[in-house]
Amino acid sequence: MTPNTPRISWPSTPDGARVLSGSWTAARLADPGVWPQIQASLNDCQTSEARHCVWDLRELERLDHTGAQVLWNAWRHQWPTDLLMNEPQRPMLERVARYSTPPPQATRRTPVQVFLSLGAQVWRLLDHGKAFVRLLGQLLLDMVQLARHPRSGPWRDVSGHLHHIGATALPITALVGFLIGVVLAYLMSLQLRQFGADAFIVNILGISLIRELGPVLAAILIAGRSGSAITAQIGVMRVTEELDAMRVMGIAKGFRLVLPRAIALAVAMPLLTVWTTLAALAGGMLASDLAMGVTPAYFFAAMPGAVEVSNLTLALSKSVVFGLLIALIGCHFGLRVKPNTESLGQGTTASVVVSITMVILVDALFAVICKDIGI
Repeated sequence: MTPNTPRISWPSTPDGARVLSGSWTAARLADPGVWPQIQASLNDCQTSEARHCVWDLRELERLDHTGAQVLWNAWRHQWPTDLLMNEPQRPMLERVARYSTPPPQATRRTPVQVFLSLGAQVWRLLDHGKAFVRLLGQLLLDMVQLARHPRSGPWRDVSGHLHHIGATALPITALVGFLIGVVLAYLMSLQLRQFGADAFIVNILGISLIRELGPVLAAILIAGRSGSAITAQIGVMRVTEELDAMRVMGIAKGFRLVLPRAIALAVAMPLLTVWTTLAALAGGMLASDLAMGVTPAYFFAAMPGAVEVSNLTLALSKSVVFGLLIALIGCHFGLRVKPNTESLGQGTTASVVVSITMVILVDALFAVICKDIGI
């Protein structure tokens, strides 16, 4: 241990003073073996008796801002009762005390604060709902304008979004649908074999995939894949001030940004639903043939009698609604992004979560309504 090594000692004096010596600098505190000893000594000095003792800094050779910060933390961001120091050391300690942030205090929330925070969440939800209804109304007005002047519509944007949202999503939706069909067929075969009802696997797979799982699965995949992309694209336009430039130039954001994406998703979602359902049925047929001996020929022959056409009509109708919801939610959160990267990430995450949640809620609503009317 060199003479300028940081040390803390408390000689046998009536006042119990803590005497600091050595060089309390960043370089010396980082020497091997020094910091653990200093930390242990400072922990011993933080007892209730030691907090009111005398701290003597007059024997310090050097003191920089790092050493002053270490002492200030050891004093729990409060000046000791008795402090002996040289005049050059005082400005440094006062500077550290002025700009040092105290540790956050853990406070319990009162029932009134909990109630007020709940009210703030309700107001935020109402604000989102009002903005979403305004966006939906603007979309209806833009569709009326498009119907009156179809040649002036953003058809090139619609074509591009159809490619990016629909065509590029075909491989992943087919793969996931195929695997879901295989898993469902294997799980059902284990139960149907116990009752000798192997042939009913066609009915179960047909109804579940065509009516429910196909549209919902495709919508969830598109919400995570394309819904987040829509929010990120519009959010980046906010960050780069392109939206402000469009407003200055008099370009309607709803007609140029929201309408093409809504049309593209409304057209692409039914096609992707049929594609995903066919892939899932193919996986189910393969697994049924391997696990239960139900041949694809029997599958094709029994499917029309097991699944009515109304189920396919319902699935396609739900897909159009899912596509419009995903497009509107993605555009809604994209337009609400603030001009910073943190808000962009939060908006993209919220868009995906809300889109998937709304898809499941609307699917449940469709199930209840269709059950009541006998479909």
